[in-house]
Amino acid sequence: MRDEIRNQKAELRRAALARRDAMTTEARIEASLAVADHVAASVDVTPGMAVSGFLPIRSEIDIRPLMMMLADRGARLCVPAIVEGKLVFRQLVRGAPLEPQGFGTYAPGPDAAILDPELMLVPLAAFDRSGGRVGYGRGYYDGAIASLREKGVDPRLVGIAFAVQEVGEVPMEPHDIFMDSVVTEAGVAAQAADASGRAAP
Repeated sequence: MRDEIRNQKAELRRAALARRDAMTTEARIEASLAVADHVAASVDVTPGMAVSGFLPIRSEIDIRPLMMMLADRGARLCVPAIVEGKLVFRQLVRGAPLEPQGFGTYAPGPDAAILDPELMLVPLAAFDRSGGRVGYGRGYYDGAIASLREKGVDPRLVGIAFAVQEVGEVPMEPHDIFMDSVVTEAGVAAQAADASGRAAP
């Protein structure tokens, strides 16, 4: 059963990323700016709040404009870094050097402060209308979110994607975590049924 679900996810991932790759550069730029406006209008950020974002890889949506908007409201930005096979969130400060993390990603170095995000802007490969998420297949975000919750931190989870990455239904495994919402250039495209972002039953 587990192998069957993983195969289904792999196919959903492949097809959704192919659709994303087929977008023109101009379409990706316009959609990224639209997502920034939608998210900025729908989230409350208080000064000092830790917000995790991500730096785009390949054809991924570029949320750097959104991150700058939230920083202007006083958010402390952080991005994921891979440390001993797990994600931690290192504070992103303007002008600080970035180091390669593998998989084409970059993050601040080990001297950067580690933050526990209260709001997480989460990349994804595919999503459905209930907030189900297909990641890139390594489980980094699910593990990081579970670790935060073990520490008593319960971040709001906002998946970020292009509209073409939507699928009919994501098969969820016990360790998979629903997004509270998913935002695309068209607006809020998905909402968790109980808006809790809890792990799938």
